[in-house]
Amino acid sequence: MGSENPSGADNQQERPGFAQWVVGFVDGEGCFSVPIFRNDTCRVGWQVQPMFTVVQGEKSMEVLHLLRQYFGCGQVGRNDRHDDHREAMHRFTVRARGELEVRIIPFFEEHPLFTAKAVDFEKFAKVVRMMRSGLHLTADGLAQIAAIAQTMNRRKPSRYLESSEAIRQLSRSDGRDKDMVQAS
Repeated sequence: MGSENPSGADNQQERPGFAQWVVGFVDGEGCFSVPIFRNDTCRVGWQVQPMFTVVQGEKSMEVLHLLRQYFGCGQVGRNDRHDDHREAMHRFTVRARGELEVRIIPFFEEHPLFTAKAVDFEKFAKVVRMMRSGLHLTADGLAQIAAIAQTMNRRKPSRYLESSEAIRQLSRSDGRDKDMVQAS
């Protein structure tokens, strides 16, 4: 017996093949990224923030709400990107590591991407798993994560890898954990 809910635009998640639509849509409009930025409140002075994002123009932003409903997590909001689009841009973003681990990564492992974006996804999943192991809390682990992140999405070299804090080694004589990166 089928669903009691009527088929139609308001009920797209129940259509056969919706998961494959999601894969195709994300292949074209999605991004798996691993920004690393200064945060003096973090143990090593840098924060790793993996995120899954899908961007759409305002006229098509309803699909972003469909993605949020389908995955049961994330946020839909205005995108602050300033480029040559002729309409306001909006985005669906998932940043919470638990949601990435439980909802996003398993979905794309079960329903693989078809484009070159699949390689970025594999790197993204690896970084999230490295974080689960706590590697982002050490200088060596953070350097490994930054090396992976800078190969994703045609990125520029990692700001973390180019920073003096990442290059500098702390001596054991100063009483600090040798794996910690000194914040300036």
